[in-house]
Amino acid sequence: MITTVKAPITVVDVRDFPVDGRPEFLFLGRSNVGKSSFINCLLNRKNIAYTSGQPGKTQTINFYLINEAFYFVDVPGYGYARVSKTKREAFGRMIEGYLQSRPMLKQAFLLVDMRHEPTEDDRLMAAYLDHFGIPFTIVATKADKLSGNGRSRQIRQIQKAFDLPTSPDIMPFSSVSGLNREKVLAKIIELTI
Repeated sequence: MITTVKAPITVVDVRDFPVDGRPEFLFLGRSNVGKSSFINCLLNRKNIAYTSGQPGKTQTINFYLINEAFYFVDVPGYGYARVSKTKREAFGRMIEGYLQSRPMLKQAFLLVDMRHEPTEDDRLMAAYLDHFGIPFTIVATKADKLSGNGRSRQIRQIQKAFDLPTSPDIMPFSSVSGLNREKVLAKIIELTI
C-alpha cells in the first residue's frame, strides 16, 4: 500500500505547515513510547523516522508525504523530564497550534506503552482530542513484550484508564512483529478515499 515516501518537511511554526490540503494522519504520544519505530514499521522503512535510545529526539513537527496522496505527521513526544520547561511549553504550543489549525486532519493515533498504565499526560491528550472532536485510535505499542493473556489484561486496564465519553478504538501494535500494521494502514487508506 505504501509505494513512495518523501523526506519529511520539518516545521516549527504554524505558518510553515503544508497548504496543499492533502489528508493528514497524526502520531503522538509520550517520549520513548516507540513513535518513530511505529512510523518506520508502517512505512516498511528502517530509518525514515529517526529512532534513538535517548527520548525526546523529535523536536519539530515532521510531515511525511506518502504516495503523493497524504501526510503522516509526527509531533514531539510529551512528558520527557530532561527537556527544559521552556522547551516542553514550546512543544505544547506547537502541538496545540497544529491541532487547532488542520481541518485536513483525518485521524490521530495516540500511542501508549502497552506494558504500563497510561500516564496523566496520556489521559489529558486523549481528553483534549475527544473535547475537540478529533477522531483517534489508541495504539498500544510494544505488544510483543506481552503474552496473549497479558495483552488482554492490559487492554482492559487501558480502557479503564481512558474514561472518556466516547470509547476510542484500542489497537495492540508491535513494530517488531508487525502486529496490526495492516489494520492501521487499512484504516488510513479508507480515510483517504
